[in-house]
Amino acid sequence: MPTYSDSQRSLIVFLTCCVAAIGGFLFGFDSGVINGTVDGLQSSFNSDSVGTGFNVASMLLGCAVGAFFAGGLADKYGRRTLLLVAAIFFIVSAWGSGVAGGSLEFVIYRILGGLAVGAASVMAPAYISEIAPAHLRGRLATIQQVAIISGLFFSFLNNYLLANVAGGSTSELWFGFTAWRWMFWMELIPATIFLVALLFIPESPRYLVSARRDDRAEHVLHMIYNESDAKERLAQIRDSLSEQRKPRFSDLINPKTGKVISLVWVGIGLAVFQQLVGINVVFYYGAVLWQAVGFSEGDALLINVISGAVSIAACFGAIALIDRIGRKPLLWGGSVGMAITLAILVYAFSTAEMVDGSLKLSDSNGVLALIAANAYVFFFNSSWGPVMWVMLGEMFPNQVRGSGLAVAGLFQWVSNFAITMTFPIMLASIGLTGAYSFYAICAVISIFFVIKFVRETKGRELEDMAYA
Repeated sequence: MPTYSDSQRSLIVFLTCCVAAIGGFLFGFDSGVINGTVDGLQSSFNSDSVGTGFNVASMLLGCAVGAFFAGGLADKYGRRTLLLVAAIFFIVSAWGSGVAGGSLEFVIYRILGGLAVGAASVMAPAYISEIAPAHLRGRLATIQQVAIISGLFFSFLNNYLLANVAGGSTSELWFGFTAWRWMFWMELIPATIFLVALLFIPESPRYLVSARRDDRAEHVLHMIYNESDAKERLAQIRDSLSEQRKPRFSDLINPKTGKVISLVWVGIGLAVFQQLVGINVVFYYGAVLWQAVGFSEGDALLINVISGAVSIAACFGAIALIDRIGRKPLLWGGSVGMAITLAILVYAFSTAEMVDGSLKLSDSNGVLALIAANAYVFFFNSSWGPVMWVMLGEMFPNQVRGSGLAVAGLFQWVSNFAITMTFPIMLASIGLTGAYSFYAICAVISIFFVIKFVRETKGRELEDMAYA
């Protein structure tokens, strides 16, 4: 068995986590690319507000299914294997979304992409958590969120540049195809890189032990730890799995009370509140949002790019703090910041006036809304954005990790679908002020949820996670 120096082991762990995090990049890119294509979808498919909402949100149905089944399939076939399948689905979806000639065909390809996003959303952080040493796990798992936000940023930048070159998202670009189709096809580049890179990383040692491939698991652990620590970690994993049978969803039920274990409810709460604060309205409908208050399409797409850059900076702040101050303080601090900035957005949007048949903010309130929106994005991506995924990947005991992730992931994507689907309807019925008032109220409630129900997981080994 080869020996590795400390620097080599650190590099192996870092690069392995980076490869897994490309799934997060594609998660972000696939989620954000739709932002610049809404006008193209409306004009090409002649869809109304409800139809447009479903075209945008359809991917999330696939996400819910992918997230729900990912844990069980990963327990059966392996984390890396499932990520390889997701990479193939990303490629098929990116190509098909661009060639779609109608809403039904488009929705089918987007749902395929959603299956990949859902699987990657729960498996990439779980894989990283199972590869990373405990003292580095928070920072390395946060790479996933940096990747997600980087994917969003580059999708926004991609949309802006292609629309700018073509003269609009619905204008012809290259080879007779409109710009919005090329926005989807650009995803083929990172998706192919992901597929190839996955072939060069190891399987999770915890999965290998559960599959009774201890020799291979020990080899992987020697790539991460020194010899004595690797043997100790292997023994700990064996002990944590030795008395456990095959994971089942019934394991989420407390046999004494017959009720779902409270830890699952905490996971569901984290997943749902991450969406109820409205962040994906900014990610999916940013261009629509800013055009609704008077900005041009070009300016709205540029604002998305700026928000993406702010998001990346916020994620690096989370990386610096998550293993120092812990997960819980970042969560409740982020909730406070989001509640305040959302309240400011509500005020700014409430001052918008109707000019020539469309809403218009005054110059001062337009600046206020831009600052508040980017501050809101900063607070989210330095707290709930990365921390929720880190906690879902590490908070469940080994026996229920796959099932717990599946349930929490399902609720995360269902609530994401609900928020995304209802925004165009809310915009048409109660306006931006009413919609953002709802998101602000949810941010306030999330403060109390974190303080009362969330337990700190900083520095704890996965084998030490207990039922609650």
